[in-house]
Amino acid sequence: MAQVPFVDALTTMLDDALPLTVNEYEEWGNPNDLEYYEYIKAYSPYDNVRPVEYPALLATGGLNDPRVPYWEPAKWVAKLRTVAQGERPIILQTQMGSGHSGPSGRYESWREEAFVMAFVISRLGLPAGV
Repeated sequence: MAQVPFVDALTTMLDDALPLTVNEYEEWGNPNDLEYYEYIKAYSPYDNVRPVEYPALLATGGLNDPRVPYWEPAKWVAKLRTVAQGERPIILQTQMGSGHSGPSGRYESWREEAFVMAFVISRLGLPAGV
């Protein structure tokens, strides 16, 4: 599970036009400084995708998320699908009416949680109805 994952840290931190980026320099470091660039690149998930067998993955995002733009999980999933070895599913779900915390409204939130739990249960290999 990767729910609204901040996975393209280097590209995001290099874009000082984004509303949260400059405020985060104190915590993450400014990647315009080579030392911090290399440090962020070393752990940024997008920059560390390799041709290996990944576990099954469900990545989620929200179209209206101001903290983790929808394109971060989308481009990460695309890159994973391109290079991943094996047959495990790599799924992207983008909520078209959601922000960072998922859809608003009790029933929509429950539907999303049910979707996530169904994915997890399906990967455990339990028989239907258990």
